[in-house]
Amino acid sequence: MIARVMGWLLMIESAFMLLPLVTCLIYGESDYLGFLITAAITLCSGLAMTTYIRPNHNNMGKREGFLMTSLVWIVFSCFGMLPFMLCGTPLTLSDAFFESMSGFTTTGASVLLSIENFSHGIHMWRCLMQWIGGMGIILFTLAVIPMLNHSGGMQMFNAEVTGITHDKLRPRISATAKRLWGIYIVLTLTLVILLWCGPMSFFDSVCHAFSTMSTGGFSTSDQSIGAWESLYVKIVVTVFMFLGGVNFALLFRASTGDFKAVWANDTFRAYLYIVGVMMMLFVFAIILNGQAVNIEAVTIDPLFQIISTLTSTGYTVTNFENWGTFVLALVFVLMFFGACAGSTSGGAKIDRMLYLAKNLSNELKRCVHPNAIYSVRVNNKVIPSELVNKVIAFLCLYVILIMIGGVVLTAIGLPLVDAFFSSFSCISNTGLGAGITGYGGSYELVPDIGKWILSLLMLIGRLELFTVLILLTRSFWKK
Repeated sequence: MIARVMGWLLMIESAFMLLPLVTCLIYGESDYLGFLITAAITLCSGLAMTTYIRPNHNNMGKREGFLMTSLVWIVFSCFGMLPFMLCGTPLTLSDAFFESMSGFTTTGASVLLSIENFSHGIHMWRCLMQWIGGMGIILFTLAVIPMLNHSGGMQMFNAEVTGITHDKLRPRISATAKRLWGIYIVLTLTLVILLWCGPMSFFDSVCHAFSTMSTGGFSTSDQSIGAWESLYVKIVVTVFMFLGGVNFALLFRASTGDFKAVWANDTFRAYLYIVGVMMMLFVFAIILNGQAVNIEAVTIDPLFQIISTLTSTGYTVTNFENWGTFVLALVFVLMFFGACAGSTSGGAKIDRMLYLAKNLSNELKRCVHPNAIYSVRVNNKVIPSELVNKVIAFLCLYVILIMIGGVVLTAIGLPLVDAFFSSFSCISNTGLGAGITGYGGSYELVPDIGKWILSLLMLIGRLELFTVLILLTRSFWKK
């Protein structure tokens, strides 16, 4: 059954490949051949799997849901890397897979020294991969293949959608998936129109709308958003990066006019609070380092950088490196936090940090009143202790994986700071290169084995640790 569903997914991926193929034809670029070959291979593979595989039953349990979810992201990346290997400036196998996994997981890390050397089709495919991965491959499938509603849909939904608990907007999972993707598409189209009204061309508007709403951060220019030198573009992108970091269930409620539910949400208020506090600290550091050259430098620039980092988009303003080491330390904090669960952002998620903070407060109170009973309350609901324990386990495992990734990368020859920062950046799906620390360069310098390790960290981070790591346990494979 897993193989058959994978076949349907591959046919969907081949359909998405038609967009960069058409883009190449419009611009008269020879890379259309690479996309044509890739789309044909992907389609034929999908057709073969759905036609010749006849499963004994159509049901998928919890274990099949976990396995399916992890495999989908790997298989999509394997087929998604083919255009990079068949284009006019071909990449090696390791580089192509890294770029593809970075795209689908919306990490935004890149091995390309200059993206401007590549065709419009490759630009479109990079940004489209991020847009697909932003809301989720499985979630899209649940929206277009309703039969999965009865065969493991709930398990796959829970395994892929980020967060601690998952809100169903409708009784049927397929209906919930359609609602979430509907909001995502409307926001993306709105952003395309707004960017096109500014200095961007229609092509650049579409690409940046894809990578901004998915909080991925790929761009069509080596200078990223800074290439347009436009305050308008910065403001528009900042607003939509912020929206990309909000739980889409809350955005759905806002779309129905229920703004009270949005403001009553503890995580959303914490999201605003973090942005506000960081804004004050960033402005203080900018002034202290003599970078307050104009109003924009102490208003839009720091706000843009804070939201870009917090939502794991990874865009940077041009003079960011001059803001001092204090700002860099704050960036590390923002990378770890991430935005809201149920959004397209990476990181540990504000929801978990909120649970941790409230549990820590209770533990401190117990030191004084050991016999008192305290509970963690979020959104006026008492959170079960089992869920709090799972959050603490997640955060501990998150830090351990960053450490393991960093140690392994030092073992293959990466400098200490580069190794740990790259590990941190990839598992948080932020994609910032070690170049921002002033110590290292781009991911192109990482040895091939290091790129595969970082690709695994991206996948683990995107699927929030347990979905991937559970496959490595013996108990998962026992009947």
